[in-house]
Amino acid sequence: MRIAVDHTTHYVFSGPVSRGLQRLRLMPKTSSGQRVIEWNMSFEGAQLQVQYEDSNSNHVSLISFNPGATEVTIRCEGVVATNDEAGIIGRHSGFMPMWQFVEQTDLTRTGPKVRSLLAALPDEASMLDSLHNLSTLIRARVEYSAGHTDAATTAEGVLAAGRGVCQDHAHVFIGGARAMGIPARYVSGYLMMDDRIEQDAGHAWAEAHVEGLGWVGFDISNGISPDARYVRVATGRDYSDAAPITGIRYGARDEAMHVKLAVEQQHIGQ
Repeated sequence: MRIAVDHTTHYVFSGPVSRGLQRLRLMPKTSSGQRVIEWNMSFEGAQLQVQYEDSNSNHVSLISFNPGATEVTIRCEGVVATNDEAGIIGRHSGFMPMWQFVEQTDLTRTGPKVRSLLAALPDEASMLDSLHNLSTLIRARVEYSAGHTDAATTAEGVLAAGRGVCQDHAHVFIGGARAMGIPARYVSGYLMMDDRIEQDAGHAWAEAHVEGLGWVGFDISNGISPDARYVRVATGRDYSDAAPITGIRYGARDEAMHVKLAVEQQHIGQ
């Protein structure tokens, strides 16, 4: 399958920005199950400074705002060829040691609510079955609903709220897997939906390292392992390592962000 992505992020600031830097993780990886055919990034109100690969093998672009900018636009357009590998990514790559994916972070750290979740899992299941059971249990206990959490909500906070989005499902899963001694990581990317092209935001899921298989994906929000409709962009210990855009700015007090995203299958001849 060939998936076409057109992703624009537009910022409007309350006043001129004297200085600003943003770190972008917006270029997909060529990895098991996907190959980047073409990918272009363009900027208005900002300039590309440097591109590099981070410790998780993510493609990173660092941009600076033009002095005095009141608006900044980041646009990504590209095509990625994908195959259905039943969510299996395989062997570990990148410079991040495996033990880092067993250590909890502030966003995934377990407490009584995650421990209670794990206590409800069936006994004597295989590692792979336990992870699927964990995914199913999280989906049952955390209703998919926007507006109740944010980027700083922890796994414990998600379970307390009982509601959240794909990012929250992933953090609970990662925290639970790590508590069982299983390496787990966060994935940001895109999902081609069957019922729409225009979307409000990208997607997030999780991967766990399973003996004999390597990294395996789990989309907790949809109750499946990623298939050919998914495009992996960045991975990390949690959202903060794989966030599409992070940065700092000086000068303007407030900002408004608008996202326009289209993800669709590209047919030969388009």
